[in-house]
Order: sequence, then structure tokens, then C-alpha cells
Amino acid sequence: MVGDAGECVPVALSVAPTVAPAAGEAAPPEVSPAVKASRRCSARYEGKQRPYFGTKRPRPDTAPKKEIVKKRARMDLGLMQASTSDVNGVPGEFSADGEVGCHDQQNGEVKSGFVQVKETLRAFNSHYLHFVQEEEQRVKQVEAKLSEHPKDSKKKTVGDTEGEVKRASKRPDLKAISKMIENGSVLCHEKRIGHLPGIGVGQQFYSRAEMVVLGVHGHWLNGIDYLGGSYAKQEQYKGYTFPLAVCIVLSGMYEDDSDNAEDIVYTGQGGHDLLGSKQQIRDQKLERGNLALKNSCECGSPVRVVRGHESQNSYCGKVYTYDGLYKVVKYWAEKGVRGFTVYKFNLKRLEGQPHLTTNQVYFGRAQAPRSISDLRGLVCEDISGGQENIPIPVTNVVDDPPVPPTGFLYQKSMQLAKSLKLPANFLGCQCEGDCTNPRTCACARLNGYDFPYVRRDGGRLIEAKAVVFECGPNCRCSLSCVNRISQQGLKYHLEVFRTPKKGWGVRSWDTIPSGAPICEYTGILTKTDEIDNVEENNYIFEIDCLQTMKGLDGRERRPGDVSLLINLDDKKSEVAEYCIDAGSVGNVARFINHSCQPNLFVQCILSSHHDIKMAKVMLFAADTIPPLQELTYDYGYALDSVVGPDGSVVKLPCHCGAVDCRKWLY
Repeated sequence: MVGDAGECVPVALSVAPTVAPAAGEAAPPEVSPAVKASRRCSARYEGKQRPYFGTKRPRPDTAPKKEIVKKRARMDLGLMQASTSDVNGVPGEFSADGEVGCHDQQNGEVKSGFVQVKETLRAFNSHYLHFVQEEEQRVKQVEAKLSEHPKDSKKKTVGDTEGEVKRASKRPDLKAISKMIENGSVLCHEKRIGHLPGIGVGQQFYSRAEMVVLGVHGHWLNGIDYLGGSYAKQEQYKGYTFPLAVCIVLSGMYEDDSDNAEDIVYTGQGGHDLLGSKQQIRDQKLERGNLALKNSCECGSPVRVVRGHESQNSYCGKVYTYDGLYKVVKYWAEKGVRGFTVYKFNLKRLEGQPHLTTNQVYFGRAQAPRSISDLRGLVCEDISGGQENIPIPVTNVVDDPPVPPTGFLYQKSMQLAKSLKLPANFLGCQCEGDCTNPRTCACARLNGYDFPYVRRDGGRLIEAKAVVFECGPNCRCSLSCVNRISQQGLKYHLEVFRTPKKGWGVRSWDTIPSGAPICEYTGILTKTDEIDNVEENNYIFEIDCLQTMKGLDGRERRPGDVSLLINLDDKKSEVAEYCIDAGSVGNVARFINHSCQPNLFVQCILSSHHDIKMAKVMLFAADTIPPLQELTYDYGYALDSVVGPDGSVVKLPCHCGAVDCRKWLY
């Protein structure tokens, strides 16, 4: 269905007739009359048990479940919770698929390499944003002091004043590396030769720091990573000469490099003014990384190669791509272009690997369009009709003839059911201009005397919380306040596109950083027990923030004090009282598909009122999302959780395509 990665079903909207499947697309699954007769939603909501998000999923009771049940997202983040806890495990175990896994000490399961990589990157991004917030607050304090004592600031030179504000000695990314090494949450505690589990050829990294915490490359600045002499004691390296190279980064820093994709002439390290003129200023020596590459050549051990390319989508100005394993075939010393001795190493790519997605100049992967006129299969220039900050085009290269989605009214903002009235507005904070002091801001106090966002990259949520309290209509701060990030509208170029097996989907033309707001899930806010005529409505979203806060059904609680909002002993709060019906009215969020390994997460937000049962539902980026990657979140079904009226389990295959796909939506 539309907005459902798990269903092999063509478009079926509440008002419009069903569109026939396109060529090559699977037909809708047959649903027995007995199941249809008891539905009030659709087959996938029929008798849905409360999802369980622990590592072991309980089987449902055999008795029929409550008939009216709604779609909900995975509120506890699953993998995203790695940002608030260490990645625990014992390295070196093998999962069922042969990948080196990590043993979960809490439940005895082995995590795949793919999951470990996801967890580690999310942990890094969370630490990074925490340190970004520290730096932003420090700069604010310095600026405030300078404004309070302008005479003192005039006594200082311009360089001194700018230095206080722009101090770079405590880079957030380097502090994040140190934090993860300190708490033992880096992925590989020892360096390895060859491919790394969970990291495929073509995978991109948005900083050198990401590669460090994953173990791809062990240093944030040096170009050559190698095994030192201490590894000679290990049995697996018996007979090797050390140091021994494991990885090189090729990013155009050395003017003597020659990169021909499959064949590289790599300039050794040393004698280079990396942070200044970026030129060779003295002779190189056959030591450290240079000696490691020489030894790799002589013993024939492979070396990982990572290429860096200029990119505006990374805070460091580059994006790095893992291009696979190469072999050092020869080495020599010669005079470089500056007249100094440099060591050269010729590396050739090993056969039998996936094709390169980069070369020395450009990326070979699919490129995002630059304008709507570049789109193939365009069926609608802006599905929002001008309501959003940025047009949202719709493309369809699957159906013949191509058709746009129909049968709903686009609404950027939430609509209220006639019988519903929102609570009175919260009094709000008394901050002037921008909220800067978390100790005096009333809204920050509700967030644990902290602001949940940083301004970096247009605003990013530091970590998923039980609930985020934003400034609202009665606050005195400006509309550009850092605590209003989710209220500032669409920030990225989104596209609704037709998929071969999953109905409609959503992707972005831009790189989206982790923690960035995507969109609100809008529709008609209504009471759960007042939903009517929803037999084929696949767009009902349960607002179950309370259930996540209470940690029901195995959901892992998010950080945040919610004692002011809920009574943890109140059994009535275990059932979602309100939901969002996007069947006939909604926005772009209604088209976002399910994935077992999503790149988005759901966050409940309160601003105009403080009734958590009617909280705003926002989607945020869980990872750094490259252009044209489909946006997805976890619909949160427990396996074997949907039953028909006769008590038999109803199954529906999942087509999300994730590496660790559960194979069944329910």
C-alpha cells in the first residue's frame, strides 16, 4: 500500500479506485472473506498486538484481538538507542550469515556487522552533537561577555577576540572519538587487515572521525594506518614483518599522487605541510607508514583504500568512500615536484570486488537531479500545491501510463476532528530574542535544563527523547529560536516516487545529517474510538508516546523526566487515546515506507500545549542519509502479531530490502 514497504499492493486510497499493478509488480495478497469481515482498518492492522521491541518477540495470544487497532511507529528507536548507551559486546564472534558479530551480553544474541556499524555511527553522532552543543553554548557565553564589556573587547586585538569565539582546539568530532575510546564503544578495538564486517565497498563516511570509531582507518589526520610492532606477538601474524599497512586515505593532499581508479601511485607520508601550504617541505624517510607499505608489498597483504572527495554535505568539507582492497605491487624513492625525496607506492585493485563507485574525479553512483526539469517520469511538479517551503515533485517510471497519487487532500498542518478541542496554550518562556540560557528558560527547564537541539546544519536533534518540549505561541522568544527547530518547515528537497513493489516512497535530493528534522506526520487528529470507515485506511498513526515513556511491551525508555506528564501507575495510559488519520488529509509523511533497518525515527513534541496524548509526531534522521536513499521508519509490528477472527496468524511479507530484514512485516 502507499506508505508501506511491506505490502506488495498497488495504490489504494480511501477515495480513489485502486490502480492496477504495473508490469512486473506483485499482485495484492489475497485476504480471506473471514479476515475482511472483521476488519475496521486493513489486513495489517487486524487484531494487532501491542508491539514488543525487545530482542525476543512474544507470540500473540490465540484469542482474537481488539478489532480497531492503528498503525504506529517504532517509538523506542531500537538501534538509535545506541546513542545513549555503550555498544557492548565481545568482538570476533560469527553471526549466522558469516559476518563477524558482536555478542550482546544482555540477551545472548549475536549482532551482525551491519547492525554494529549502524549502532556505532549513531553513538558517534550523538556524542558529536553533544559536544557541538557545548561549543555553541561556549561561543554564546563569550559573545555575551564581549557585549556586556565592549570596552574590554576593544583592548584586545581582532585576532584575540575572534580566537575566543572560534577556538578550534577542542573539535567536537575529536572529543567524540576520545569519549568513545574512553567508554569502549568504538567498533574495532584492534586493527584488522582486509574487509571489515558490515562495511561494504562503496560505503560513504562523512568525516575521518567516523572511520576512526569504526576501525576503518585509525587516525583522523594521517594518510596511512598500520599495525605496529605489538601485533607481532599475536599468533595470526606470525611470520609477518612489522609495521604492516592496513588502510590508506587518498584525498588529493599530496601533489605527487597519481590516481587512476584501479591503479594508484600513492605518495608516502612525512615532510608535508598538511595544515599549512599543503606542499612538500622536506625529504621523506622510510619509516612508520612508509615502512608499513613497503612491508605490505613484500609480504603481499592487502590494504584498504578510501578516497576522499570535496563535498558541501560534510562538516569537514569531504565525503569518504571505501573502495575496497588493493595490493602494493612495487615501491621506490624519487624527487618530487618540489625537489624533495618522496616515496611512491604502486597499488593495484584486487579482482572479484564490486565495481568502484568513485574514481579520481567524480562519483559514479546515481546523481540527484538539480531541478524538477531534470526528472524522468514527472507526474506532478509539487504535490503540496505550494504549501511547503520547497516544492515536492512526484515521479512515476513504473506504471504505464504513469499516474500520480490521488484521493487525498494535501495539508501541511494538522487538522482537528470536529469533536476535538486542543488544551489551553502553555504559558511559555519569557526569553527575549533567542533562548540561550537553559537555566533561566522555562521550556529548557522542562527538557532537563537543556536545549534538545543544536543550530549546526540548520538545526539537529542531539538525541531521541521521551518527549521534546519546544517553545510555543505564548513564548516571548523569536520564531528563529533554537528551541523551535521542528516548526521551521521543510528544509530538504524531497521527492515522492513510485516503487516497483512498495507503492509510493519518499527520497531526498540532499544529504540529510543525522538528527535533522524531516517532516511532521499530519492528518486529522481524532480520538481512537471515533474512527469510522477505515476498512482500507492504511494511514492511521497511533500517538502512543505514553506507552513508550512507560516502557511498555519491551520498548526501551528514552532519556527524559516525564513525571510531570504521566502517572506511571495509571493503567488507562497503556492504550493510545488519540491517533492521526492521514487517509483523506495528510502531507508527504503519509508516503514514507517501512523498513526493518530505518534511517528515520519518530519523536513526540509538545509546544502549544502539554497534553502528551495529543503530541505532535515528527520524523527525524537517525543516520546521515545520502541523496536518493529512500526515507523509511519502522512501523513497529511484532512478528506473528496479527490474527484473524478465528485466531489464526495472518502474515505479510516485508519487501524493505534491508540487510537484516525480518522478512515479514507482521
